[in-house]
Amino acid sequence: MIKNTLSLLMACLFFLQANAQKEYYFPGESFDSQIPSPESFLGYEIGEWHTRYDRLIAYFEELAEVSDMAELHTIGYTNQKRPLVVLVISNSSNIQNLQSIRTNHIKLVDPSQPLPDVSNMPAVINLAYSVHGNEPSGGEASILTAYWLLASQSDLAKEIRENAVVLIDPAINPDGRDRHTNWANMHKGSPPVADPLDREHNEIWPSGRVNHYWFDLNRDWLPLAQVELQNKIAWYHTWYPNVVGDFHEMGTNSTYFFEPTKPFGSENPVVPRKNYEDINSKFAAYFAKALDEIGSLYWTKEVFDNSYPGYGSTYPDIQGGLGLVFEQGSSRGHIQSSQRGDITFAFTIRNQLKTSIATMEAGVKEREYMHRYLREFFQTALSEANQSRTKAYVFGDEYDESRNRLFLKLLLDHSIKVVENDKDISIEGKNFKKGKSWIVPTSQPQYRMVRSMFEKVTEFADSIFYDASSWTMALAYGMPYASQTAMVNGKEVTALPVQELHFPVENQYVAYFVDWTDYFAPKFLHHILEAGVHVEANALPFTSNTDVGSKEFPAGSLIIPMAFQKLSASELRSVLHKAAEASGQHVYASTTGFSLKGIDLGSNNISAVQKPKVLMLVGQGTSQYEAGEIWHLLDTKVGMPISKVDIGLIGRVNLYDYNTLILTSGNYNSIAGPQLNHLKDWLNRGGTIISLRTASQWLQSQEIVKEEYLNTEASKGPDFIPFASRRDFEGAQAVGGSIYLATLDNTHPLGFGYRNQEIPVYRNSTIFFKPSKNKYQTPVRYTANPLLGGYISPANLEKVKQSASVLVSPVGQGRVIHFIDNPNFRGTWFGTNKMFFNAIFYGDRM
Repeated sequence: MIKNTLSLLMACLFFLQANAQKEYYFPGESFDSQIPSPESFLGYEIGEWHTRYDRLIAYFEELAEVSDMAELHTIGYTNQKRPLVVLVISNSSNIQNLQSIRTNHIKLVDPSQPLPDVSNMPAVINLAYSVHGNEPSGGEASILTAYWLLASQSDLAKEIRENAVVLIDPAINPDGRDRHTNWANMHKGSPPVADPLDREHNEIWPSGRVNHYWFDLNRDWLPLAQVELQNKIAWYHTWYPNVVGDFHEMGTNSTYFFEPTKPFGSENPVVPRKNYEDINSKFAAYFAKALDEIGSLYWTKEVFDNSYPGYGSTYPDIQGGLGLVFEQGSSRGHIQSSQRGDITFAFTIRNQLKTSIATMEAGVKEREYMHRYLREFFQTALSEANQSRTKAYVFGDEYDESRNRLFLKLLLDHSIKVVENDKDISIEGKNFKKGKSWIVPTSQPQYRMVRSMFEKVTEFADSIFYDASSWTMALAYGMPYASQTAMVNGKEVTALPVQELHFPVENQYVAYFVDWTDYFAPKFLHHILEAGVHVEANALPFTSNTDVGSKEFPAGSLIIPMAFQKLSASELRSVLHKAAEASGQHVYASTTGFSLKGIDLGSNNISAVQKPKVLMLVGQGTSQYEAGEIWHLLDTKVGMPISKVDIGLIGRVNLYDYNTLILTSGNYNSIAGPQLNHLKDWLNRGGTIISLRTASQWLQSQEIVKEEYLNTEASKGPDFIPFASRRDFEGAQAVGGSIYLATLDNTHPLGFGYRNQEIPVYRNSTIFFKPSKNKYQTPVRYTANPLLGGYISPANLEKVKQSASVLVSPVGQGRVIHFIDNPNFRGTWFGTNKMFFNAIFYGDRM
């Protein structure tokens, strides 16, 4: 009797809690009892705990199982093997005809097709949450949004189900979301603690914001460096949504932000004005009404950037849809004090839920308008292309097949039309070879994406940038390219060309060779070093009579002599062949050490390559982004393990177990006393430090290196500036991210593998070092007129011209290689990655 009474009381309590929650999130609404509510499935109210991603997916699976109005699609997997899913919701008739709806919808993006009857076409709405894993209210709102859309008996829910296909991304960054979810749940107090200093509100390094490789995925929609966005964009181009909601969080003391963003200054230059001036205003009215109904404060038209194409709220704008950024003041846990009082997790979730519903409502009410705009967007793209003097871009690197393929893949992934080049072309002093170059015609629906890839923009309506002010991907790839004024026709490229690799037939060879020019040559080198192969490299070029005849090998090429090998001839061939296949490298061989031109194989200008043993210090105070870029680069482009050691464990590190130490930007003041002396001794005895940006400033402060700063005193400005203008004035003095042309000494070991002496570099700091006093140790310095793209103040531009991009500081028998400009920025800068590889593999030669 007592047991039954207790069970009844518990059931009544859960019923009261469930009703209380529904009244908080959905006041006055009734729901289909056949659809399980989130609290009944999960066992707690939404907002009471942070929901683990596997439980979120389990709930979506349940919805798809019990309702004929929902389908769950897996579009890929994260690095940690969590599924990337999209929950599709519409009425049962639309779900049964989903493929025909999709096929009809994407006719809108092809102006060559007749315009479908848009009056009967459902809106395609994508709600995307938690691209930053520690902005969790979005993921929780996705649960409530899905439940409401499937179960609500309201007229609005029925109208949306009837007239829309809603595509819900519960978390674009599942790995980061779970990192933060576990952190918040494991530190939740009972009762929860609102103190901002409480551990719950202050994650350890790395934060949940980033994915497995510590990348910010909301910067990856353009470069597609990470698997999450590679899958997302592949899926995106099968649907071309009319509207995309991109749900974020911001500082706890803020309220709620929705678009429009800052006029002109935060807008992308290729997006039509109609998007910003007409469509944003239409949708903003829906968001204001939804938040006014619950008394939530909000703001618009300030700060947030909508210019960089790699944002989840900007990329849709360049695909004929409407991208919408939402920012909710964060509880960063279950409850946190703010200037307006305590903010609860449930409060943040409710705001995101209300704007989610408002996004769907606006998308449905304005669906005919948005369908017509989608067609108009791609029609006007063709019109603009036809009016442009530039009719095509030709690109290609004659010597680097792998980088060509990487750039070609990026263009195809963004649905950009590329055609084959069937003849040798010379433009603007650049030569493009048949079969080793390609052409991108501008007269295509994706003209605006073509502009984003190739255009160099240096004039702006504003001087304040939330993020990068330049994103020319052809420059990031270090890709030779030029514009054409003539119309171009050719065979369209629909897939990457098949590689035909050369490998020598068996013979009595003296040595094998691999040209270091190719992007993936370091992957080949690492593979054979791991297998115990003795490898040498040349400091000066030579021409050998190889198995294919005369062939030049520039400085840095790999030489694998038959002598000095521990492997047998057949074992060596097997290792080399596997490495070549894995890295896409051509291997050549010669039966003589006597060169046709240049040094011979026994020259003192040829020496053994040392196997890298790399340590990178990570942890609190260091840049998770730069560290992640390096980890990802070595993992995915070289296949080389790297020891990532927390800076707090520095006292346990014996640096003599390593030959290379990487210091990303950060604070290294915890390295002091015996550890600092150990570092100095290791460096003096031959160690190599690779230092990025502010790490070089720390090395300078410790007098480990003795370079000189450029005089960075600000130019005298006006004597008076209004207080309200202070952010704009000071912000204009920052270097938020722009691209510069530099000269490269390709005889220096840092320049091995580069055929050209000019190279684009990416700068996003105001750190200015003078060129080295050692005339041989500034391998990368800026040209006289360096700005290629992006914003920089005139005063800072003058400093750039006088400063070094990369310099080397000899220290005893060791050296510090300073990268003042990040060569690995966002996993995008394939053109400068080779310098970083050189620092690792050839650092001891500097």
